[in-house]
Amino acid sequence: MEDVTDPSFRYICKQFGADLMYTEFISSDGLIRDAAKTIAKMQVTDAERPIGIQIYGHLPDALVEAAVRAEAAGPDLIDINFGCPVNKIARRGAGSGMMREPDKMVEITRRVVEAVKLPVTVKTRLGWDEDNKIIVELAERLQDAGISALTIHGRTRAQLYKGTADWTLIGEVRRNPRMHIPIIGNGDITTPEGAKEAFDRYGVDGIMIGRASFGHPWIFREVKHYLATGELLPPMSVRDRVDLAKRHLAKSLEVKGEKVGVLEMRRHLSCYFKGLENFKETRLKLVTLTDPAELFATLDYIAEVWG
Repeated sequence: MEDVTDPSFRYICKQFGADLMYTEFISSDGLIRDAAKTIAKMQVTDAERPIGIQIYGHLPDALVEAAVRAEAAGPDLIDINFGCPVNKIARRGAGSGMMREPDKMVEITRRVVEAVKLPVTVKTRLGWDEDNKIIVELAERLQDAGISALTIHGRTRAQLYKGTADWTLIGEVRRNPRMHIPIIGNGDITTPEGAKEAFDRYGVDGIMIGRASFGHPWIFREVKHYLATGELLPPMSVRDRVDLAKRHLAKSLEVKGEKVGVLEMRRHLSCYFKGLENFKETRLKLVTLTDPAELFATLDYIAEVWG
């Protein structure tokens, strides 16, 4: 969710009922070098709470220092990302690359827990590959290192985001009588029905929704309504999606200014209108226009034509 879960997107997700959110993940190396873009990612507001700052890296000292700096920014918790599978992260031994060094992962976790006063959580995967699914034992060790909750993505690093998430081992971790911290399941939760199955079948304490919220942040409202009532909400209308896109765009402009605010909204705007027929030309406008007034006018046009 790098370059997606920025403050404007978190603002929208919160409006739709997201209970706990995380910043974009923050490089410990960049943070200790005082990289401006990295530091900017740590900015959180009271309206976003509870919120965690998520850090990643492969050097123990750097991760500890990053955790201390992150704590000073005033989040509600610190999250260590041991789950990101992308090559540029994992090949350096960061993210899910740490799955090949579980002893180092546990030691880093212990040191971070000891260095800060805030709760520390971890996000990780089942293991490095199909032959090395170590999560059941690893979960116990991370708990013993002092973490307050554990999020598990139901794939190995080798899978990246391919195939189907396997929740079997997530359920096994949750049913382990030694585990007493909350276990949060992650992977392929794209519908309210899928969310309910995750709770009912695997017994998790919570679910994390990532990629499915991109272009569809109202999924949090849909899930909570279904869990509470057993009923599906009707699909969001085009006019409602236009109103949402305008709120999101306005917040992005407020937070990041005109130039960056427009550029970073492009990935969101077209995704809000997936599935509309004869939309190619209008989608092109959404991802190429630079004038906010023209973008707002285009969104009004979408409401008129497709609403």
